[in-house]
Amino acid sequence: MEGTTIEYLINEQIRDKEVRVIGAEGGQLGVMSVKEALQIAEEAGMDLVRVSPNAKPPVCKIIDYGKFRYEMTRKEKDAKKKQRIVEIKEVRLSPNIEENDLNTKVGQARKFLEKGNRVKVTLRFRGRELAYVNQSKRILEDFAEKLSDISVIDKPAKFEGRSMTMFLSEKK
Repeated sequence: MEGTTIEYLINEQIRDKEVRVIGAEGGQLGVMSVKEALQIAEEAGMDLVRVSPNAKPPVCKIIDYGKFRYEMTRKEKDAKKKQRIVEIKEVRLSPNIEENDLNTKVGQARKFLEKGNRVKVTLRFRGRELAYVNQSKRILEDFAEKLSDISVIDKPAKFEGRSMTMFLSEKK
């Protein structure tokens, strides 16, 4: 199997002395030797598969191994389809941004959030702008406030080097 991480031991590959056996219909048949379990599986025309090796005693199921492998690969594919990759989109601002420009950036961030992405809001400082960091924090607070209807602050504004960053994510 190419995608699976678990390798199952079947029939003669099982080297345990005693195993707990689950029948073809799902009912427990009890604890027995591997020889007895193999005999029961053979009579049913199926395979003995060790499904839980870490249990005491190990658990084996009487099932059709080919069908079992097929179902496991289907489950993995379905799980992969349901995974959603969350991207981080960045919106850059400057400390002396005007109200209309800020609204444009808010609109951009709103689109990103509606698509399910996280938004990294970066406020970059150049030259003497570093002297007015405290007043500039207000810009990030306004930005978050304007998006408060659809987002929550993941990580609050944090000063790093010559920029201040904040992360927003979609409200659940």
